[in-house]
Amino acid sequence: MLHIREVTIEDASILALLGRVTYTESHGHFIESKTHLLNYLDEAFSIQKIKKDIQNSDIYYLLVTYNDLPVGYTKIVFNVSTKELDSNSICRLEKIYLLDDFIDKKIGIQLFNKTIEKTKELQFEKIWLTVYIKNQRAINFYKKNNFKIIGNTDFYVDGVPYENIILAKNLTL
Repeated sequence: MLHIREVTIEDASILALLGRVTYTESHGHFIESKTHLLNYLDEAFSIQKIKKDIQNSDIYYLLVTYNDLPVGYTKIVFNVSTKELDSNSICRLEKIYLLDDFIDKKIGIQLFNKTIEKTKELQFEKIWLTVYIKNQRAINFYKKNNFKIIGNTDFYVDGVPYENIILAKNLTL
């Protein structure tokens, strides 16, 4: 059975572990150095960082479980703009992570839809995100869900830049 819920501070270690595993599954093979990858994972998915994020009122997490097993999550950052968009009511989908073993179960689309529902409930006009240019599966997913490419940026992993595209979606249509 699938369940999607808002996270609590007690979920920090679950999010940290899910983040490490899912990032490695989806991006690990793109990172040039295992040391760079491990340094990034230690920084981005520390329990202390996740706890701080959970306590930040401008960050919202949803956790998805399947048969009571935590399998993924989303992270939305409120009121964060990008120069490519002209709106005061913008949020960023910073993470949508799902364990590889559960992708075929169509859990990702349900988690995504719940995330979009929450952004609309909070009356954001637009949502944006970045995707690594070689992550074609994710790019196809977002395009299928009405995101449009609006620019590009670099994402740094332990100081090394990786080219990303910026995609955005109108939420008020």
